[in-house]
Amino acid sequence: MIKIYLLFLLTVIAISKLSSQDVIPLYLDSIPNSIKSPLNEDTLIWDGQFGGYKNVSNPTLAIYLPGKENSNRSAIIICPGGGYAVEAYQDEGVKIARNFAIHGTTAFILKYRLPSDSMMKNKAIGPLQDAQQSIKLVRERSAEWNIDPKKIGIMGFSAGGHLASSAGTHFNTCLIPNTKNTSTRPDFMILIYPLISMSDQLTHTSSRRYLLGKNPSADMIDFFSNELHVNDQTPPTYLTHTGDDQTVDVNNSIVFYQALIRNKIPAEMHLYPKGDHGFVLSIPTEEWMQPLFKWMKGNYLIK
Repeated sequence: MIKIYLLFLLTVIAISKLSSQDVIPLYLDSIPNSIKSPLNEDTLIWDGQFGGYKNVSNPTLAIYLPGKENSNRSAIIICPGGGYAVEAYQDEGVKIARNFAIHGTTAFILKYRLPSDSMMKNKAIGPLQDAQQSIKLVRERSAEWNIDPKKIGIMGFSAGGHLASSAGTHFNTCLIPNTKNTSTRPDFMILIYPLISMSDQLTHTSSRRYLLGKNPSADMIDFFSNELHVNDQTPPTYLTHTGDDQTVDVNNSIVFYQALIRNKIPAEMHLYPKGDHGFVLSIPTEEWMQPLFKWMKGNYLIK
C-alpha cells in the first residue's frame, strides 16, 4: 500500500513539472484531400467522461513537453485506436503522452482524420496523410521543441497501430505537399496490439471496411497490408499483443515481426497469453510501459 501511494505521489509531482500542453492544427494551409462535409466533428463520452472523438475532420497535434531539465530530446507521435471509426483519445492518447513526458520524451497526440467519403476525395489515404504530416511537422520544428530530429518515433494502438505501421512502411510514397523534401520516415515504431494486415485471413473486418470500403481492390488490400512492405529501411520496432485477442488477431504482430527479422530490422515483441484486446488499459500505465522504456534505452533513443 505504501509503495502504491509513493508511486502515485511521485507521478503527481512529475506531472506538475511538465510544461503546459498546447494543441496546434496539423496543417497551416488547406487540408489536402479534404472536402466540405455536412458531418460535424464530435466528442465521445464514455461512463460520463471524455473518451475521444468521432467524425474527425480537423486534424491536430497535442503537445506534451517534459520539464527542460528532464528532456532526453526524443519524441513520440501517438495514434489512438478505434477501428478507424472513432479515436480513443483519452485512454490511448492522453495517459500515454503524460507518461512519456514524465520520462523525458516529448509526446504528441495525433488527432487524425477518420476515413469518410463525405469528408475526403480518397478516404483510404486521409489518415496516412495526417501521420506523414505529423512526422514532417515535428521534424521541421524539432529545434523549437528541443528534439533530436533523428529520434522521432510513431506509436499506435489497434487501428492506430495500422496507421503507425503504414507510416513506417510507406514513407517513400509521400502523400502530402512537401516542398522542403523533409523525411517522413519515423525513426522507430511502437505498435500496441496493432492491426497490420488488410488480408482476409488477418484483418479486422470493420476497420478494413471503414478505411478501404466494402469492396476494396486487390491492389488496395496489398498496399495497406503492411507486413508486405517491410524492407531494410523499415524503422526499429517494438510490438506487444496477447494470444487471446478476440478483436485483432495476434498473428498481425507475429507476421510483422517475422518480416522485420527477415530484413534484419531490430525488433522486440512481447506476447502475453491472456488479456484480450486493449489489455494494457487495465494495467497501470507506468507498469506496462517499463519494458518499452527499457527497449528505447537499448536502442539509444533515450538515456
